[in-house]
Amino acid sequence: MKNVLNVTEIKNIIPHRYPFLLIDKVEIIEEGVKGIGYKNITINEYFFQGHFPEYPVMPGVLIIEAMAQTGAVVILSQENFKGKTPFLAGLNKVKFRKKVVPGDTLLMTVEISKLRGSIGVGKGKAEVDGQIVCEAEFLFAIG
Repeated sequence: MKNVLNVTEIKNIIPHRYPFLLIDKVEIIEEGVKGIGYKNITINEYFFQGHFPEYPVMPGVLIIEAMAQTGAVVILSQENFKGKTPFLAGLNKVKFRKKVVPGDTLLMTVEISKLRGSIGVGKGKAEVDGQIVCEAEFLFAIG
């Protein structure tokens, strides 16, 4: 199954809103298991006002959040989780490898490796132009 969701459709799945919705599009590769999120990084992003005005770099925690939101869309697109709220419960093996700057397109691949009840584990990687910029393992809860 491959299903491409735009921002309007994403807002029907996860509760995040501007300025904290950090994904523009999500491809569901396998419902509940794998998806690819996209975020076009522009100089107009609110966080560049202070991080850093003379040298704009996307904060690493927001790259992680964008990956987590991608994973949330993958999980919450399943019928049994519709209308639920995703919570980031933990991170492991986080590595930041390159900077993300205005003009980049962040491509985030997230795969859910375990799901027991409302607790799960996923792996994510974020890339720009085929280069890995961040990797992480996520622990999440669905409330």
